[in-house]
Amino acid sequence: MKLDRLLAITMSLLNQTRVSATELAERFEVSLRTIYRDMESINQAGIPIISFPGSDGGYEIMSGYRIDKQILSFDDFSAICSALRGAKSATDSSDINELLERVGALMPTRASGASDVHVDLDFKPAPNDKGKFEPLHKAIKELKVVQFNYLDNKGQETKRTIEPMGLFLKGYVWYVYGYCLTRADIRVFRLSRMLGLSSLSDTFIRRPYTLQDVEQQFMGKVNFQKVRAVLRFQPEMKTRVRDEFSYDEISDHPDGTVTVIAHYSSKERAVRSILSYSSYVMVIEPSELIEELAGHIRQMARIYNIN
Repeated sequence: MKLDRLLAITMSLLNQTRVSATELAERFEVSLRTIYRDMESINQAGIPIISFPGSDGGYEIMSGYRIDKQILSFDDFSAICSALRGAKSATDSSDINELLERVGALMPTRASGASDVHVDLDFKPAPNDKGKFEPLHKAIKELKVVQFNYLDNKGQETKRTIEPMGLFLKGYVWYVYGYCLTRADIRVFRLSRMLGLSSLSDTFIRRPYTLQDVEQQFMGKVNFQKVRAVLRFQPEMKTRVRDEFSYDEISDHPDGTVTVIAHYSSKERAVRSILSYSSYVMVIEPSELIEELAGHIRQMARIYNIN
């Protein structure tokens, strides 16, 4: 029933400019709280929903994501099925199996010809992620507290107890967000860094946080323009450079080398990325990044007893 309602709500949002939570609650005969959770589920599925306060407020799909045609084509259905299969490979969720069957039943028969575009989103999750989806999903549905040890960026391990509220995928990385009883605040945790996950018998009452609140509080804090670096790559890296950087950041030179103006969220991320290119890259600026990189190279030389 929930999947039916989510699909119906999504179609309502596609067909209307704005719809209020009260209107949706009355139409589907559920509580406002259920509608709020449904909106969060739709958001987590990748459809960006915006909420507007006030007397004329309500929900609508973010401009630029709305489907102009009310009738989906064969290729549209194919793309939807491919995306769902990709999510299924990551989560093994029975809900997605049911949804795939429903979407497949709605798919129109193609009169002639084959699809010109094939979408394969069957990406593999991190090895440590897959076994955590089902217990976390169950804990979220049953409002059960979970406990685990968590590794931070520096490898420090802390024991956490949280009230899990939702799972979401961002940049091919899976996260769970919830209220952390250890820190007495809302927090986001990367699944691959969670160790020894267990569900407790303690239950909780869901707090008034949404995925939008979490993204504004945490994801918005990541400043990908924090560290600016000018890098000079050898010709052997030309293909990889074009795979990983925007064209407006790349400058070609007659000798085959390539200069890139790169941006990183931290000096640590910059160093890790630059080292992955081995001796095929040289940092031109800034000087503090060159010093940091040189320090790491000296440490590596000491590990291997290189003078």
